[in-house]
Amino acid sequence: MTTPSIANNAYQLAAKLQQQARTIEETTPETTGMDFGQMVKEAVDTVVDKGQQADEKAIGMIEGNTGVVDVVTAVAETEVALETMVAVRDRVISAYEEIMRMPI
Repeated sequence: MTTPSIANNAYQLAAKLQQQARTIEETTPETTGMDFGQMVKEAVDTVVDKGQQADEKAIGMIEGNTGVVDVVTAVAETEVALETMVAVRDRVISAYEEIMRMPI
């Protein structure tokens, strides 16, 4: 084989691969989901909001505007949200540690 024919074959192979890549890109659906960092931020914001609501209910009870049941419910919701957040954090840390133990 001569050098020009080798170069021609390489060029045609590269063009074919590029065409296949375009086809794959066109058929691959776009993901419109949120990224992990945004999901964690929203979860933390939810826990903070629940805590603020519980604080507002407790202050309302002190002022005589809110009943005890509302305060207990708000505190329980905050506790559940916080426990869920801690459980997710523990699972993320566990997954990270497992990935770090994987051999390369």
